[in-house]
Amino acid sequence: MGADNQQERPGEINSYISGFVDGEGCFSITIQKSANVKLGIQVIPEFHVSQHQNRTEVLEVIKKKLGCGYIKPNDYQNPKDQTSVYVVRNINDLRDKVIPFFQKSPLISIKQKDFEKFSQVVGLMKEGGHLKKDGLVTILKIAYSMNFSGKYRKQKLEDIFSHLESSETVRRKPYSKE
Repeated sequence: MGADNQQERPGEINSYISGFVDGEGCFSITIQKSANVKLGIQVIPEFHVSQHQNRTEVLEVIKKKLGCGYIKPNDYQNPKDQTSVYVVRNINDLRDKVIPFFQKSPLISIKQKDFEKFSQVVGLMKEGGHLKKDGLVTILKIAYSMNFSGKYRKQKLEDIFSHLESSETVRRKPYSKE
């Protein structure tokens, strides 16, 4: 499938991309503690697709079609990792380019449900939901229900909630020299 063919058959290329992403892509929400954000929890939505470095032309086609993102080696530090990854993290690109594409050309596997949850999180973030405690809690619950129900997450949801509670308490208490 050459990049030139996408001009001739736009409906077919859209279906091809959706099918490829169904097998090799991921819609994910990274959650990490951060002292640089108001509530101490940073939310990072990411769409990515991986492929062996000898077949990155597929990633180039997807990047060109979506008009955003970047392609990089999957793991710089592991010389045995021979995959490249196409990544989109920019919230505006996710909302304006990636999400509309997959709404028009949906996935056919269970991954479609993750896409729908991903879309919901991006929408909440665009409204500033991640900046308020109740919105962040909603986002965290959605994120932990994605990608095999948080099976591969390093931190338990309860631990993040307790961090959120303790950081809120610390921020509210006035400082005293007692």
